[in-house]
Amino acid sequence: MSSFKDFSFAGKKALIRVDFNVPLNDAFEITDDNRMRATIPTITKILKDGGSVILMSHLGRPKDGPTEKYSLKHIVAHLSKLLNVEVQFANDCIGAEAMVKAAALQAGQVLLLENLRFYKEEEKGDIAFAEKLSKLGDVFVNDAFGTAHRAHASTAIIAQFFSPANRTFGWVMEGEVLSAEKVMHAAQKPFVAIIGGAKVSDKILIIENLLERATDIIIGGGMAYTFFKAQGGKIGKSIHEDDRMPLALEILAKAKAKGVHIHLPVDNVVADDFSNTANTQTCASGEIPDGWEGLDVGEKSREQFAKVILASKTILWNGPMGVFEMENFQAGTKAIAVAVAEATQNGAFSLVGGGDSVSAVNQFGFNDKVSYVSTGGGAMLEYFEGKTLPGIAAIKG
Repeated sequence: MSSFKDFSFAGKKALIRVDFNVPLNDAFEITDDNRMRATIPTITKILKDGGSVILMSHLGRPKDGPTEKYSLKHIVAHLSKLLNVEVQFANDCIGAEAMVKAAALQAGQVLLLENLRFYKEEEKGDIAFAEKLSKLGDVFVNDAFGTAHRAHASTAIIAQFFSPANRTFGWVMEGEVLSAEKVMHAAQKPFVAIIGGAKVSDKILIIENLLERATDIIIGGGMAYTFFKAQGGKIGKSIHEDDRMPLALEILAKAKAKGVHIHLPVDNVVADDFSNTANTQTCASGEIPDGWEGLDVGEKSREQFAKVILASKTILWNGPMGVFEMENFQAGTKAIAVAVAEATQNGAFSLVGGGDSVSAVNQFGFNDKVSYVSTGGGAMLEYFEGKTLPGIAAIKG
């Protein structure tokens, strides 16, 4: 496997797995094109080299084959505008039309195939389906990190039909893999992991893996209340998981034994209803009155968390500190974003991964102030859980 910048695509037909699973409104208009924009440098490099491009992607979760709602034809015009190239479209991803259009491609031309998931064989990782796809191109480029954790036909199985010299990551995949490996295997200390979100059960594997690597772990969001209740605290009607309380205590004990500092909120912004217009007050952690629920971390917690972040050289952020979608409960998540951006400016390496964290840095305008923002929510989660991602393993061989 070559590095992408060293790979020459002159005279080659590059079959690229991209992640164009973008949201569309009822008029089939794209409401967020970040995933498309992310892969434009990969496509542009191939075209400049003198190659041609065949793009394959999924869109949504079609249940019964071809569906108008999930057709990739809806994104052709916008993709043409982004690339400044007229993008051709094949009404199928395999079969005669796809073969003829792919074979006729000239250097500098782009072809987009119809939704891969119109075939159940895609998600099943069907070898025969993968082989049909492979015949469309000379070189396979995987640039879809968001699907790297799936052993689907187009993400992992297809790679076996290309020699190691003719398969590579694109810029998106390469950036994601290099950034993730830097954090997990070459992190400068102090290394702080900021873990938020609603449930301990969603993040337990990440936390356990990070106990072997991080010096500090900040825990916020709804999952913090499971820790408080497990320690005998009062949490009112805050979200929590009773069945995970023994696990929470186990995590605290393991962290202590390994010398890893766990930082839980010391105060919380609580509300009498799950609403932006609810009555609010600030309570010390473990002292939330009945009928009230924690929806954000308090000011003292923000200050303490910021100190930890600013003292760190490596930062991983996965999950918000509160219900940041509501204006009255976004101060904690915003404070994390500000601290991570400042630490990055001071020389720390920061990786933001996971859908809600990415949404937060974008919402607050800090996406260009951190070292790397991951495009792959589920894939990034599984990587940090210590799992092997099929889409990565297939290219590396």
